[in-house]
Amino acid sequence: MKTLIIGSRRSELAQTQSYYIRQRLLDQWPDLTVELNLFDTQGDLNRHDPLPAIGGKGLFTLELENALRERRIDLAVHSLKDLPVEDGPGLSVIAIPEREATNDVLVSRVAARLEDLPAGAVVGTSSLRRAAQFLALRPDLRVKDIRGNVDTRLRKLDDPEWGYDAIILAQAGLNRLGHADLSHAHPIPAETILPAPGQGALGVQGRADDPETTHYLQPLDHAQTRAAVTAERAFLAGLGGGCSLPVGALATCQDNRLYLTACVGQARGEHLIRLQTEGSLEEAALLGRQLANQALAQGAQALLEYHELASAKQNGSAPSRAAEKKR
Repeated sequence: MKTLIIGSRRSELAQTQSYYIRQRLLDQWPDLTVELNLFDTQGDLNRHDPLPAIGGKGLFTLELENALRERRIDLAVHSLKDLPVEDGPGLSVIAIPEREATNDVLVSRVAARLEDLPAGAVVGTSSLRRAAQFLALRPDLRVKDIRGNVDTRLRKLDDPEWGYDAIILAQAGLNRLGHADLSHAHPIPAETILPAPGQGALGVQGRADDPETTHYLQPLDHAQTRAAVTAERAFLAGLGGGCSLPVGALATCQDNRLYLTACVGQARGEHLIRLQTEGSLEEAALLGRQLANQALAQGAQALLEYHELASAKQNGSAPSRAAEKKR
């Protein structure tokens, strides 16, 4: 009897996602044995500092990827938006199941829409992408960093001592944790805030030289979801960026056509570039790269360099030579 070991972060959401993949595997292969091995990642251990300040590739994935290479686990389940756009050495995203909801939600007892929040309201988010987009719409709002798992953030919202009027979360995470019917969670349309590239999708990562695990995982892969997230992540890769940048992207599929909308913003909302394109599903990666080139031609490079300079100043590190030249 074959046994597969799944590596998972220790958080409730990560375990929920890993048990979902475990059940999908058992439904497909009843004679399989699937076990979980839990890990603490750098992103989980530091719950206090803002994500951009401690960010970089591998913030939530490095420990799992090392365990894969060392053959302590056979596969790792990630929120795809947390995975670097480039595969780590010797690794591959073997399966991308059909994605959950892609949108963000405004969780607030004050208003049901960002547009209706009172002037100067405090919005909790650790995402530069979200801040860049809602500040472009409502520059009067105040951003306050918030960390912790979903339940911790919901408690902070309801505790007046933290001072939040609203927080922004991913719909997919609420759904997976059983909060789909939360009465004060209000969906945010993509026209207002585009999601992170790959948001709502899971990436099941394995070793590139492990055909047996690939064989077991292949039936879980969803072709349209893979095409959509491929376009979104190709846009991000074309900008040379990571998951902490103020970049949003959403691709949808209809009748073998793929429709991609993306944006690049300044974290303080002072400038936002938004673009659209479409093509066949087979062109997913090409469409993402082409849209990234269009964004760069419209000034996205300056926005990203501004972000890099600001992050370097905040972290006390040296900016890249390219960014330094723009000062």
